[in-house]
Amino acid sequence: MKRILLFVLTNLAVVLVLGVVASVLGVNRFLTANGLNLGALLGFALIMGFGGAFISLLISKPVAKWSSGVKLIEQPRNADEAWIVDTVRRLSEKAGIGMPEVGIFEGEPNAFATGAFKNNALVAVSTGLLQGMTRDEVEAVLGHEVAHIANGDMVTMALIQGVMNTFVVFLSRIVGYAVDSFLRKGDQESSGPGIGYYVTTIVLDIILGFLAAIIVAWFSRQREFRADSGAAQLLGRKQPMINALARLGGMVPGELPKSVAAMGIAGGIGQLFSTHPPIEERIAALQNAQG
Repeated sequence: MKRILLFVLTNLAVVLVLGVVASVLGVNRFLTANGLNLGALLGFALIMGFGGAFISLLISKPVAKWSSGVKLIEQPRNADEAWIVDTVRRLSEKAGIGMPEVGIFEGEPNAFATGAFKNNALVAVSTGLLQGMTRDEVEAVLGHEVAHIANGDMVTMALIQGVMNTFVVFLSRIVGYAVDSFLRKGDQESSGPGIGYYVTTIVLDIILGFLAAIIVAWFSRQREFRADSGAAQLLGRKQPMINALARLGGMVPGELPKSVAAMGIAGGIGQLFSTHPPIEERIAALQNAQG
């Protein structure tokens, strides 16, 4: 299972497109033509940083449906589908959010929630999870995903990603300008940014992007503890969530599309970049929680 950061690939792709457009329009040249304009650079960084994050957020639900092959349950075809829809409706009402779309996708055990708005979200579970867990455990997983929506985790993650993106764009271009100025010291004829500026900003965009991803992943892991606790509150007891996590720990979680990986019930590629804490830590946190 790849527990890669929420929005990372989609977000980076959008930022890259915005960067190319900015270069074509000559924004970089404008920022450095007569010395670096920090005010203009900050505005540029904010647009680039939050533009990518919020575009990713707004398209998260359709991208998730397409990339994971979610089949929406519009009219339940059997008792199991009816139970899933009724369970999500009951949990959503208790959480105080609008009824999300509910879907099923083929694959190994996993589930996710996504969507830009609390009252217009999507909850999806895999066939492997439905087949491998008891109803109490599936209900706990659904509660976990509903808690993500109720907590506004998608928006929170988009804001954090936007702040990190802004930092990356701003700092990389300041350093790029400094490097370019040093390399072209004494050259009075050329105007606009030189090769040193472009190479430095590209390299720093990549390096700082990885550092930003580590910070975003840390926030994501804290959010998982909250969703586990939220599921226990919605169900009125924590044992089903503990059981679901324990069951999940004995399974091989299915891979989710990278655009929704951070919102899944499980995932990760190592501690620094993992969007989810270890199952053992999540179980221990629930067991030690009051109530």
